[in-house]
Amino acid sequence: MAFEDIPKKDWYSILGAEPCDSLKELKRKYQRLILLYHPDKQSTDVPAGEAEARMQRFIEIDRAWKILGNEETKKEYDLQRREYELEQGCPVDTQISLEDMTWNHNDRCYSFTCRCGGKYTVSKNEVEDVSLVSCDTCSLVIEII
Repeated sequence: MAFEDIPKKDWYSILGAEPCDSLKELKRKYQRLILLYHPDKQSTDVPAGEAEARMQRFIEIDRAWKILGNEETKKEYDLQRREYELEQGCPVDTQISLEDMTWNHNDRCYSFTCRCGGKYTVSKNEVEDVSLVSCDTCSLVIEII
């Protein structure tokens, strides 16, 4: 699933949540909001514009839960969100290929030493999903090509 509107939507903020919240906490926040904005719970004497806005909010909350409530789509969203944040916040220092990185059999990850002495690390599972990797010590970012 691609999340084309990542720059426009922060699904966590729609639920009033944080990326570190557990699935249980996300569900609790979703349930509280969905009850608050559910069309069946709305007063009939609300102006049409406000009713429409509340319906749109209800749809947004439901979509946020569909993305964040599923472990697989949440992981994909988090990866794309992180990559977007890296692109926005830090220029790419250099481009390297996987062949230039060192494979660590014990940790099952690739690593590359940063010029500051820190490490860029990407697990075997993340290699296909991630193209930008930040240093664990400084703010430099590399692009894996």
